[in-house]
Amino acid sequence: MVVQGGTILHSIDDQNTRPTLDRVKESLFNIIQNNIVDAIILDLFTGSGAVSIEFLSRGAKEAYLCDNSKKAMNMAKKNLEKTKLIEKANFFNCDYQECLNLLSLRNIKFDIIFLDPPYKQDLSVKALKLIDSKQLLKKDGIVIIETDEPERDIREMELLHINYKMYDLRKYGRASLIFLK
Repeated sequence: MVVQGGTILHSIDDQNTRPTLDRVKESLFNIIQNNIVDAIILDLFTGSGAVSIEFLSRGAKEAYLCDNSKKAMNMAKKNLEKTKLIEKANFFNCDYQECLNLLSLRNIKFDIIFLDPPYKQDLSVKALKLIDSKQLLKKDGIVIIETDEPERDIREMELLHINYKMYDLRKYGRASLIFLK
């Protein structure tokens, strides 16, 4: 169970799903607080949906949640129902590549994209490359990557000539947040 603004959320007991730590989440939202109101956000690799719930409870207009785990997606839906934010949520129970392709076909652009794939699967930069090629981020949008290997991800972004520039990097023990524009 995870407590979110006084509401106890269901969490997933699964080795492939790792919730964002409260101190990491708190820092994330303190850093981007001025970008959240009326934002359209994408929470790729959503897990329990706690990050999307935090965005919506802070004034985001709409959230798109994607996870290929049926168990995670069901949990995210339950948590969004419990917090009465489900009407602002769109769910994609599929692979991140399929989700990004579908969003591109629908011509949806995002103010904020949060990437938190399972550690050690090396998916952040692959997802970022696809986001870049599909032009899913609005002109002044932000991408945040939660990773346990920021140096690897930064090096890969440079090698792949990704068009986003890092403007902040925060480390919290094992977890790091990379902020890109």
